[in-house]
Amino acid sequence: MKLAKASFIDMNVNAPYGIVAVALSFFVFAYSSRFGQASILVYYALWFPLVLLDYRRVLGNYMQLLWLFGFGLFCFVSVFWSPAPSTSLRAALQYLSHIICALIAMRTISVSTLTRGAIAGCTLVLLYSLLFGVYFFDPLDGTYSFVGAFASKNQLGFYASLGLFFAYAGVMVLRLNLFWIAGAGAASILSAYSLFASQSATSVITTLGIIAGCIGVQSLLLLRPGARKLIFAGGLVCVIMAADAALSLGAMDALLGVFGKDSTLTGRTYLWQQGIEAARQNPVLGLGYQGYWVQGFADAERLWEEFYIASRSGFHFHNTYIEAMVETGIVGTVLLIAVLLTGFLGHLKRLLHDAKNKDSLVLFGVLALLLVRSFVEIDIMHPYHVGSFLLYFSAAKLSLRSRASIPLKQREQIRPAPARDEARWAEQPLLGPMRF
Repeated sequence: MKLAKASFIDMNVNAPYGIVAVALSFFVFAYSSRFGQASILVYYALWFPLVLLDYRRVLGNYMQLLWLFGFGLFCFVSVFWSPAPSTSLRAALQYLSHIICALIAMRTISVSTLTRGAIAGCTLVLLYSLLFGVYFFDPLDGTYSFVGAFASKNQLGFYASLGLFFAYAGVMVLRLNLFWIAGAGAASILSAYSLFASQSATSVITTLGIIAGCIGVQSLLLLRPGARKLIFAGGLVCVIMAADAALSLGAMDALLGVFGKDSTLTGRTYLWQQGIEAARQNPVLGLGYQGYWVQGFADAERLWEEFYIASRSGFHFHNTYIEAMVETGIVGTVLLIAVLLTGFLGHLKRLLHDAKNKDSLVLFGVLALLLVRSFVEIDIMHPYHVGSFLLYFSAAKLSLRSRASIPLKQREQIRPAPARDEARWAEQPLLGPMRF
């Protein structure tokens, strides 16, 4: 029994494969440190073989996407001055291959398929953590937190945030069918409980803020593009003024107090100070990609000891920009920020200009979540991380021209392309293209 190649690489008919591939990728991103290299090979096996089916269609024109490779290529170049060249080289190659997998996914699966796969993947990840997870005592604030099967409550909180966001996107934006509404409900319950158990203030605040913001932007889509831009600009000014007033009145301390945190963010302000000092050693090019947190290096060993990191791994400065400055300097930081802001502003522009664009609303929410979290986490800097996968997937989708952005008169002139002759792909399949 043979299946048409389109069943794997055509985003209009490959939903079953895409959902499974995204869900398993999320699981690998979450627990690759537990299951080792075999899980990474599974991740590669989900995406790279698609190139063999039709490399032109799967890879597309990478000349249009060179801007996405800037940071990854600079990480590779930083090997030449890194104090730990073998570590930097391995990590840079992993990051570049991770970008390629995200771009393959971008070319082969739709935003609807990504959303359904993310709902399934987050449910699987959180369910595993609830079944096999543990509580962890934090010596810095003297509390116990549920970390699941992760080494940090913040990672558990991130997957819970993604579960809630994609559940909202599937039900309220994409209007999925009853089966996926039920799945989104299950994901929401697991995510809400995981957020409560993890006590991750970062995840709770960012999740509520991003979903509220997306609901506001979604409401704007009911208006004409001209009125939409005016109201968005006015609303943005009001939000900035309100935030400035709230901060001056001590709203941040009050909000952190609700979660039992203080103004030092459980030692993060001290950690940021240490990172800034480290970045000053080589401000232009940085120390080298992943060349700071290396066992045996004095500064890293000192901070591990001060923050009670017995494993001497999996630690960072809890700020994307400081981490990027330390490892890749101003050059690398600018290249990374360019990808994040280009994707964020690009999808925002589509939302304000297009008559209707559900895909950009979902991807705008994803990038907004990553942007807000970038000030307290480093979700987009490492390979085999769900944050970096979503970053490059979402930003690269801008290279595919949205049908909603095509003027109506032009759209009426577009005729559907004739169906491909299946004989060119394979023998006549016994099963037609799968739909889900």
